[in-house]
Amino acid sequence: MAEPARRLDSLDAFRGATVAAMILVNNPGSWSHVYPPLEHAAWHGCTPTDLIFPFFLFIVGVSLTLSRRGTPRQAAVRALKILGLGLLLAAWPSFPLATLRWPGVLQRIAACYLAAFLLARRLGDRALAALSALLLLGYWLLMTQVPVPDGHPPNLDPGTNLAAWVDRALMDGHLWKQTRTWDPEGPLSTLPAVATTLMGVLAGRWLRRERDPRATLRQGLLAGAALTALGLLWDLVFPINKGLWTSSYVLFTGGLALAALALCHWRIDVRGPAPWAAPAITYGRNAIVVFVASGLLAKTLARVQVTLDGATVPLQRLLHEALLASWLPPRPASLAWALLNVLGFYALSRALEKRGVFFKV
Repeated sequence: MAEPARRLDSLDAFRGATVAAMILVNNPGSWSHVYPPLEHAAWHGCTPTDLIFPFFLFIVGVSLTLSRRGTPRQAAVRALKILGLGLLLAAWPSFPLATLRWPGVLQRIAACYLAAFLLARRLGDRALAALSALLLLGYWLLMTQVPVPDGHPPNLDPGTNLAAWVDRALMDGHLWKQTRTWDPEGPLSTLPAVATTLMGVLAGRWLRRERDPRATLRQGLLAGAALTALGLLWDLVFPINKGLWTSSYVLFTGGLALAALALCHWRIDVRGPAPWAAPAITYGRNAIVVFVASGLLAKTLARVQVTLDGATVPLQRLLHEALLASWLPPRPASLAWALLNVLGFYALSRALEKRGVFFKV
């Protein structure tokens, strides 16, 4: 019999803040005028923006543990729905099937969710921790010790590493258009991303145990700090890198996610309602719909063409320049556009919440 679902406001708040941050960084008014913390690291390294995706995968793992277990068939159906939404975002609005990008954010979430679901059904805490370690160590060895079949020695450079070779071998012509020779959500780098999700599963199981709330906070902060420190140590030989989803990146971001969850749990679930967290909770209860809707809107505004000063430009540029760039400096104007997106989709989330409408997949 399935265990009763346990909904935590802290997890909704953590999820909502993460999705709001994802909308913020994905929707600048101009990609030429973005504040550095709202950009991804050029290659090795980590900015605040690079924390968003692993935080979301971590949250997927926690949610999987705290929600009703369901059956493998139900999990597979849910994964297919998430995958379908990801492909819809990739194809919208022109549906270029011949060159459609197959990997993506939601596609990786679907794969990691299903893998974590199936593994969590069979394995206890120690086995899951051991498997996560094996995934991270195995990926490190693959990326640093195995020669690339096209003749390159083991390396971590863009486009010539083993993960990039796998991307081209399996999906040539269907990769990220900014690179075309590799994909940040490719198959090989999804293996350590599964470990990120399993860390969330373990965190969810840890939250379910009855203990003194102060002990929960202390343990979460200490374990989070330890994982983050291990990630920084591993960074010395296997650099923190989101594009490769390196093992050091998994530990570094997983540790920060665990510490953030422990703090949210203490402040919101243990100490009681926090008014400042209400908007994030609202966002978190309809996270999937606002993320998909924001992506569809952004791609629509970028595709619709209008005339500005005799030139044909995207509708998004016309609106941005008319509403903001005409009177604000470039970077503040670009940030203001992103913030308008966040506020607009909060309004959508709030309207759905008031009507008791919560979209699930």
